[in-house]
Amino acid sequence: MIKPTAVQPVRFIEYRNGTTSLVEEGKVISETSVSLTVNGSLWLSWMCTPLELEDLAVGFLFNEGIVETIREVEIVHLCDNGQNVDVWLNHPAEKPLTWRKTSGCSGGMTSEDAPNRTRALPNGDMIPAEKLLVWMEQLFESQQLYRQTRGVHCSLLTDGEKVIAFAEDIGRHNTLDKIAGKLLRQSLAPRRRILLTTGRISSEMLQKATRIGASILISRTSPTSLSIQLAERYGITLIGYARRNQFNLYTHPQRVHFGDLIPLKEILPSNYSLSA
Repeated sequence: MIKPTAVQPVRFIEYRNGTTSLVEEGKVISETSVSLTVNGSLWLSWMCTPLELEDLAVGFLFNEGIVETIREVEIVHLCDNGQNVDVWLNHPAEKPLTWRKTSGCSGGMTSEDAPNRTRALPNGDMIPAEKLLVWMEQLFESQQLYRQTRGVHCSLLTDGEKVIAFAEDIGRHNTLDKIAGKLLRQSLAPRRRILLTTGRISSEMLQKATRIGASILISRTSPTSLSIQLAERYGITLIGYARRNQFNLYTHPQRVHFGDLIPLKEILPSNYSLSA
């Protein structure tokens, strides 16, 4: 059987400015069902882009709190047909009784118990606002599959100086699982973790970012009301609508340095919470 690929060829009729033309060598992003088997038991199936599936599997198990380190993973095997990732752990793992379908983006899955395994993050150091926007531009420039096909999300993890990990997928949740998998499988442990994504920040995205240890989470689009509440609780600086020379800062502004502007502590009352 032929393994699925990340990009598929397609022919289509293009209509532009009142004229039509036949595009013979177009490309679309692949969407396929890939199952996850843990210790010989089928757990679930993702709809995803068939790329970096071993990272997706390990990162998913980490973000769900099933594993904490790569030392718990004995085997990660992508089956020959590319439609199942077989993971064997060195300890028993109980399949969650209840899966909750995540919002949007091909409908990911998370266990009902996953938020209970999430811990608050320390403050960390400050970073200039302008530098955060530079990294957002780097995220856009890194979108290889997006430039070929559109219709795909990407996320990038940086320590503020270099790219630590990058992932693309039709599912925004999948991109964060892939990044978590890269951190574990490549033994990456950056001191500072800034996570940027093209996807909407829902509560599940916020939960995964917290597990990854990102003290700053930035999106080109919006957060949800629940993600703002969770970011305040878990100590994450949450930024949305980041593009060119602007962004909206929703929680924990103490990590962002605004240069010569009036300090936030002189603008906000001492007991003021952005998420109130």
